[in-house]
Amino acid sequence: MAEQEHEHTEHIVKPGTYVAIISTLLCLTGLTVYAAYVNLGKFNIVVALAIGTLKATLVVLFFMHAKYSPRRTQLVILAGIFWLALLLFLTLGDYVSRVDYRGLHSPFTRVTSQGIHPSS
Repeated sequence: MAEQEHEHTEHIVKPGTYVAIISTLLCLTGLTVYAAYVNLGKFNIVVALAIGTLKATLVVLFFMHAKYSPRRTQLVILAGIFWLALLLFLTLGDYVSRVDYRGLHSPFTRVTSQGIHPSS
């Protein structure tokens, strides 16, 4: 009787769900290619990362069955996402505080023929 309480049950996902997710992923891939050819200025990387994050979320939730996994597994996934966010935050903090060989703060200044001007 105790063995039956701890028995692992699998969640069966309907094929229609997989078709919908694959179609969405293909559309998002097309959107990524389209966004690569559109000049959005500083927001090109933001759009690309947002689309990539959405695609990765769909893959993890449905194809890796994280949506239907136990709470402990979901906690491990969230801890990994938190760790990635922490590493990215610290890396970007380092990048913003860097000074190049001319003594300029790299990401916020640019050199033109008239001299050095803050980026806008």
